[in-house]
Amino acid sequence: MTTSEKGGSKAGKGGGRNPAFTPARIAVLTLATLGLIFIFQNTQETEIRLLIPLVTMPLWAALLGTAVIGALCGAYAASRRRRK
Repeated sequence: MTTSEKGGSKAGKGGGRNPAFTPARIAVLTLATLGLIFIFQNTQETEIRLLIPLVTMPLWAALLGTAVIGALCGAYAASRRRRK
């Protein structure tokens, strides 16, 4: 069975190119890498108020937690946008 008999061809969508490294994905990976570098450069202890209690924790943990919460909110918003 040839490619044309299967109902598709490599020259069709994307021309057989690997879409793994698009400019948008490279930008996101670069920003994520810079964000992680920033987070892990800030290792000193800091006091953070979590609603009521005052907690002492490494600044990197607070920054990483905030980044994860932001990423989850962004992923949720993107998934809601795709459903509409």
